[in-house]
Amino acid sequence: MSGPMLEIGGLHVAYGQVEAVRGVSLTLEPGQIVSVIGPNGAGKTTLLAAAMGLLPSKGALRFEGQDLHLLDVEARVERGLCLVPERRELFGELSVLDNLRLGAYSKRLRSEEMRRRLDSIYDRFPRLAERRAQHAGTLSGGERQMLAVGRALMSQPRLLMLDEPSLGLAPLIVQEILAIVRSLRDDGVSILLVEQNARAALESSDHGYVLETGEIALEGDSAALACDERVQATYLGGGSDDD
Repeated sequence: MSGPMLEIGGLHVAYGQVEAVRGVSLTLEPGQIVSVIGPNGAGKTTLLAAAMGLLPSKGALRFEGQDLHLLDVEARVERGLCLVPERRELFGELSVLDNLRLGAYSKRLRSEEMRRRLDSIYDRFPRLAERRAQHAGTLSGGERQMLAVGRALMSQPRLLMLDEPSLGLAPLIVQEILAIVRSLRDDGVSILLVEQNARAALESSDHGYVLETGEIALEGDSAALACDERVQATYLGGGSDDD
């Protein structure tokens, strides 16, 4: 495949009369981690929801050249696009194993293929292997995030969209989760990372966008954005104690 993996052009998303995303354009190349940072209420989650087909939108939205407006959510998953939502949305009363199996819901897998995918997840997340029979609701925050990512990986996405994966996690666990994100990129999964923890996001990504009040305020190489005076003053000065 040549050209961008994900192309968003002039995207508008509204809740009734209120436009949450206004004219956003974003490009993600194969093999990249692209981060979207910005304050609460900037439209970051809305942007991902529109890309996944969970919210109606206007504007260009293409995945590997395919017009996503023509595909429903399940068809987008089949094409290789997957979202790990901010609230993780696990089934707390079900086991780790059953939550993982649900990640392959759209695939009619033979038992050998299901077992192969599960083994791959357990290799990446040994703690999930240890807790495979445990109810998801009893896991720690970091383990729940690992399970949410693992469940998404069961569909073997080529582009994984992560909404605030560091939310509510201790700093050491955040570093562990983001190391996992980088390892996914190394294994060929492209990543669109939405994060309020700007420092962690820019350290982990190749290219970054700053989203403010529904519009792109800045974009560029992540290392360059981290050195930008405005980004430093607004998002990096004072650390990430609130993240």
